[in-house]
Amino acid sequence: MSAGLEVISPGLMTSVQDRGRFGYQALGISVSGALDTDSFDIANALVGNESGNKVGTGALEIRMLGPTLKVTADSVTVALAGTATAIEVVAPEREVISACRSVTLLKGQVFRVGAVSDSAVCYLAVHGGFDLPPIYGSQSTCMSAGFGGFHGRILEKGDCLPLRQPVSGSSSQRILRRPPDPDNSPFIRVVAGPQDDYFSTAGIKTFFETGYTVSQAVNRMGMRLEGAAVTHEKGYNIASDGIVRGAIQVPGNGLPIILMADCQTTGGYPKIATVISSDMPKLGRMMPGADIRFKAVSVAEAEAVARERHERQAALIGAIERFSGSVEQLEHLLMTQNLISGVTAG
Repeated sequence: MSAGLEVISPGLMTSVQDRGRFGYQALGISVSGALDTDSFDIANALVGNESGNKVGTGALEIRMLGPTLKVTADSVTVALAGTATAIEVVAPEREVISACRSVTLLKGQVFRVGAVSDSAVCYLAVHGGFDLPPIYGSQSTCMSAGFGGFHGRILEKGDCLPLRQPVSGSSSQRILRRPPDPDNSPFIRVVAGPQDDYFSTAGIKTFFETGYTVSQAVNRMGMRLEGAAVTHEKGYNIASDGIVRGAIQVPGNGLPIILMADCQTTGGYPKIATVISSDMPKLGRMMPGADIRFKAVSVAEAEAVARERHERQAALIGAIERFSGSVEQLEHLLMTQNLISGVTAG
């Protein structure tokens, strides 16, 4: 067994994801990657990894219930982001590690991430990443096609994830100095089209003025919404054309489907609008039952929002602070920065 992390219990739908594989959709290959890239980047920054490099540094994307893992390397530095749920060290001694801070664990220690109730996804990053072969420049798991990540599938009991860069001994740790402001607004910004002309005036009004609810039918491929049906004017079939993450298809029943990271590369339903890239992380965090309202923006407005988001995320990551790992220093940081949770929704 190679040194790394042994899966004692896999949790639900835990997979290796990075920022995705770009440039291959013309070959029918999905982009995949983290649903919430904001939290993914924070988790990696907390363990000293760089995100966005050509060959991605993968992290574990956790949905609803996290895994239980045993350290089989000499040591490993890990961090959890995207939730207020803590890392629990369960053996040999019990310890609770808050989210949004890194911790170095030693060989033989067993830790877990329990039930996650405040976000649809969160991310467990390890220093150096996992030693897994990139497929088309990415470690992301595409479960619909069965490749990438760890053997192209979600984790299973008995798997051992090898580390790309095992850490020897203890190292300085990091903590998020201030959590981002939570965004509890139901509004998701979209750019109209490319086939908004396929819908009636009443249908478009329904789409933008009526609230929707995230249904139970949601996964990494798509998110089906419940609510008022959108009426078509030119029918609901088109010649199949290209699809991007965030495209909103409206099939014959009139209920929108938002395409997510593992979506197909072409489709034959008209697309009424496309979610702007800056709101995709927020969308990825939304759980079944969440309310959604759509707000139309222009391409220029979407680009301005993207620039603002990039600057805000860079400032947030830049505020991450190193500390020695001592209880005294951690308590001081928590007191001075008012860190009462590790929520990264924002």
